[in-house]
Amino acid sequence: MRSERPPSVDSLARSLGSSGLPHPLCVEVAREAIDAGRVDDAAAMALQRSRRLLTPVINATGTLLHTNLGRAPISLHHETTYLNVELDLATGQRGSRQRVIGDTVALACGAEAAVVVNNCAAALLLVLAALAEDRGVAISRGELVEIGGAFRVPDVMVRSGAQLIEVGTTNRTRLTDFDRATKATDVALLLSVHQSNYRITGFSERTSIAELATLGPPVAADIGSGLLDAACPWLAGPPPAWLDGEPAARQTLEAGADLVIFSGDKLLGGPQAGIIAGRSDLVAACARHPLARALRPGALVIEALQSTMLHHLRRDADAIPFWRMASVPVAELRARAEAIAHRVGSDRVTVAATEAVPGGGTLPGRTIPSIGLSCPGDVTAVLRQATRPVIARVHENTTVCDVRTVDPLLDRELAGALSAALAATGR
Repeated sequence: MRSERPPSVDSLARSLGSSGLPHPLCVEVAREAIDAGRVDDAAAMALQRSRRLLTPVINATGTLLHTNLGRAPISLHHETTYLNVELDLATGQRGSRQRVIGDTVALACGAEAAVVVNNCAAALLLVLAALAEDRGVAISRGELVEIGGAFRVPDVMVRSGAQLIEVGTTNRTRLTDFDRATKATDVALLLSVHQSNYRITGFSERTSIAELATLGPPVAADIGSGLLDAACPWLAGPPPAWLDGEPAARQTLEAGADLVIFSGDKLLGGPQAGIIAGRSDLVAACARHPLARALRPGALVIEALQSTMLHHLRRDADAIPFWRMASVPVAELRARAEAIAHRVGSDRVTVAATEAVPGGGTLPGRTIPSIGLSCPGDVTAVLRQATRPVIARVHENTTVCDVRTVDPLLDRELAGALSAALAATGR
C-alpha cells in the first residue's frame, strides 16, 4: 500500500498564513516540515519560527538593564514623518546630525561639546583612533578590562592604531607610575577605564582623575555606565544608596577629565549609543575622523537619545522608564504583587521580598530591594510561551517573577501567564 503523498510546499505554506508570518517565511517553514516528515507539526514550527523574531516581552527577572532584553527599555512613538537629521532649519542648508544631538548631550552632562556614535565600544575606538594613532596611551594594568562578547580594551587599542602603555600593577597603580610613562615615551592620552562589571578590593590603589589631570596629556575617562550627575537632580529625593561610588559624567569632567565616554542604554536610560563629551577641540577631532561616519547613529537612535536627554534636563525621572522602575517604593511593589497573586487565585503563588539588580555590567554586587511572586518548580519555559513571553528567573527550584522590572500596565498579562503556566504544569 502506497503511503500518502505530502502536500505541496505552496499549499502547506498557504495553510500557515494565520501564523502572521510573511509568505516567504511560511514557505521556509513548509519546506522544513516536509523534509523532516513533520507536516502535522507545521503550525507549531511556524509558531517557533515567529518566536525567533524580535517581539515584546515581560521582563520579570529583576534585572533592570538586562543585556539580553535590550538593556534600558525606551518608549518612543511618533507619526510617520521625516526628521531634520541633517538639515539646518534656520538656513535651509545641510546641517550635522552631531550638532542636532551633541549640543543637548553636552548641556546635560556639563561638557563643552559632545559627539554620539552607536555604542560605548565604538566611542572608545573613535577616541583612540582620532587622538592617539601611532602614539602611546597610558592605562593602569588593573583597568585592561574585558566585558561582554569578549570585548577587551587592549584589542580595541590595537585596532585603533594606538600603542598600549601599561602602567602600575593589577591591584595598585600610583600617579608616579603614570608620570614615569609620560616622561619615558610619547604619550598622547591618559586613559581611565571604570571597573563597571567587577571590583578589586583589599590591598589596592587607583590613580584619581584629578591626579591624572596634573600630568599634561589629555585625560579620557571611560565611565561606562552613563550616570549623568552624581546628585541625580532628575529624582525627587536624594541619590539612591545603590549608586554610591558610581562615577558620573559631570563630576568626572569637573575633576579634570578632558573627555568622558559612556553608554546611552545603561544608567542614562536611553537607546544603545556611545557618547563622547568634553573639550570642544578634542570632540571636534573625533567628529572629523573618518571612522566617525562609519560609527554614526541613525535617526531613530538620535531621536530616542534626544528624548531621553530632554527628560533629564526637565528633571522628569518618571518619563524615563529605567528610572521610573528603579525608583518605585517597595510598598507599591508589594501592593501590585498581592493584586497579581489574587488574580492568579492559587495558593501556589506567594508574594515575597526579592532583590533586583541594576544589570548590564553595571554596579556589580549592588542590589535594590524589591518584591516578587514565586511558585514552586521551574515554569520558566512555559512562561516564555505566553502570548507576550514572560522572562523570569529560577532560584532554588522556585520560579520568581520580580515585579520591579514589570510595567504596571502588564500586570494583568503577567497574572494570566502565571495562571496558564500553573495549569499547564499541573501546579
